[in-house]
Formats: sequence, structure tokens, C-alpha cells
Amino acid sequence: MALVSRVGINISAQLTGAAGLVADLGALSEIFNTDLLSGVAANQADVLYSTQATILTAATLSIDLKGGGLFDPFGVAINPVKLKALYIKSAVGNTTILTLLGTANAVPILGTVATTMALLPGGVFLYTAPPLAGVAITAGTGDIIQIVNAAGASAVVNVIILGTSA
Repeated sequence: MALVSRVGINISAQLTGAAGLVADLGALSEIFNTDLLSGVAANQADVLYSTQATILTAATLSIDLKGGGLFDPFGVAINPVKLKALYIKSAVGNTTILTLLGTANAVPILGTVATTMALLPGGVFLYTAPPLAGVAITAGTGDIIQIVNAAGASAVVNVIILGTSA
């Protein structure tokens, strides 16, 4: 099996206005793409995990990257060693705020394992680490992707993880 992936962001904006008799136009275009070929070296990934989950009100979704039980889309068990990309999207129809990471055993991508980030309904969190080092996934101390749903209603979340097997 081979995995070839592209993680990208495309932001475009146009600001218009008038100053006297002249119409002003300010255009912005920023495109960011990270291409990952199949493998375990720099700018490569060979592990893919994705899920759409419903998190009950005031509940937590914990994805244990080293605890077993994760499978790629073909049903093959995966055990990622390095994290190369993490995508988390809160569904537009959600009414609660999600809190990302923050457990003592979280994958350390926000500086410290205790650091959290709020994700509002419709919001997206995207992290990439394409170099060879990636982010080390360490069993028992740095292998959890935790998403906590606030009280009030269930929330739907999409998660995509790209990593390496070695």
C-alpha cells in the first residue's frame, strides 16, 4: 500500500470600498500546501486514520494512537510513531464548544501537554509537521488526541491523522 497526501489551505479575500470618485480594491490570496509522499522520511507519511464521531454532551473523545484499536480505511491496524498532520473539524450544526488536547498524555503539539484550544462550531484545527522528526508519539505519555465536548448537546467532529509507521 502507498499513501500520497496533500494538506492544504486556500484563503482568498477581496475588500472593496470607495474613496471619493475612485473605487479601491484590495485582494488577498494565500495558498499553503504540504505534499507528503509515501514513506517514513521527511515530507512523507504512510499511516492514515480518519473518523467522524458524535461526542455526547459533556463527554470526551480520546483517540489513543498507541493503545491499539485504530485501523486505516482498509481495516489494517495502525500504530503511528510520528504525527505529520492532524485535522479536526467541528460540524457547522454543533451548538457546543469543543476543547482540544489538554490531557496529561496528549500528543505535545500545542507546546505543553496541559495546553488546550477551544474549537467553535464550524471551526477547524489543522496542524502539520512534515519534517523527518514530525511529532513523536510516545505510549503512555504523549499518545492521546483528546476532544472534550461542553455540556448542552452532542457534537459531531471529523478527525484525520497522517503519520509514519517508523
